[in-house]
Amino acid sequence: MRDQSVTGFTGATAVRFGTKTATSFTVNSSTQITAVAPAGLAGPVTVTAVTPAGTGNGLSSTRTDAPAI
Repeated sequence: MRDQSVTGFTGATAVRFGTKTATSFTVNSSTQITAVAPAGLAGPVTVTAVTPAGTGNGLSSTRTDAPAI
């Protein structure tokens, strides 16, 4: 899961991790969106949100696996 604080998320229709679409996402407010990364990501990717105004410039994100318990 990844939290990004930016602006303009109201009305988002998709979140992308590189070329893959988020498994699910929730628009918490116009400045925050929470998205679940799809399986199979490796290394850094650019995370973008698609809104009625267009697709944002994106932020770099690197997936890390949860520690084994």
